[in-house]
Amino acid sequence: MPGAVRHRRVFLPVLGLMVVLAWATLWFWARSPYGRYLEHGDALSSGPAAGLCRAIPGGSPVLQAVLYALSWTLMMMAMMLPTTLSLFNAVERIVAGRPDRMRVLWLLYLGYLAVWSAFGLLAHGLHTLLLSGVARVPAMIGNGWLIGAATLACAGAFQFSKLKYRCLEQCRTPLSFVIGHWRGRAPGREAFELGLRHGLFCVGCCWALMLLMFVVGAGSLGWMLVLACVMAVEKNLPWGKRVGAPLGAALLMWSAVLVVSHG
Repeated sequence: MPGAVRHRRVFLPVLGLMVVLAWATLWFWARSPYGRYLEHGDALSSGPAAGLCRAIPGGSPVLQAVLYALSWTLMMMAMMLPTTLSLFNAVERIVAGRPDRMRVLWLLYLGYLAVWSAFGLLAHGLHTLLLSGVARVPAMIGNGWLIGAATLACAGAFQFSKLKYRCLEQCRTPLSFVIGHWRGRAPGREAFELGLRHGLFCVGCCWALMLLMFVVGAGSLGWMLVLACVMAVEKNLPWGKRVGAPLGAALLMWSAVLVVSHG
């Protein structure tokens, strides 16, 4: 069976099914009694998981980090995998004749997901520290909107940065990226490293937009879908690079509206 046909019949449907299942799981999770665990606050201080938190060494932060890692991984599968189909297509074309091609593609996927999972845990930890610090500043009580406004402004300004477009270019031209890093001597290791490398460029391109999940709420599936569509357009459509500037202007305006409305 030709490589392109096999790719369409086997790998892409499986990848698409994983994305659908991720969205479905998030939808049911958000509407269950455990939906609050998708958020970034102290979700485990009470409720059905509180007893388990007390039973685990380290208490609530341990279980909260585990549940958050699971929810973030599901979000990455739902939001980011559709933006990487061109990368998987490029790698599949190179390894089409190899008997271990499916293993290579799965290791590529695991490397990519590992980078985004690490970013999610780091962002969650920094967000928790930020909220803890803000809670100790009396002047910030009742002014939490400042964090949201600052995050929107940061995300908006980043859309005009050179770093954004350097990373975006690597995401938009995956074939040249793969050819530049693929040697084929140790396919498993190289595939995983390729996923890590491409994942780093993807994080470099999209990290500011992903931080918006801390503003709109990780459990907001509507906003997740909007952000996923924006990032997919940026990476895959010929005119995708033109989205950055209008999006940045809109985010800066949103931040300004928040400041004015609370000022």
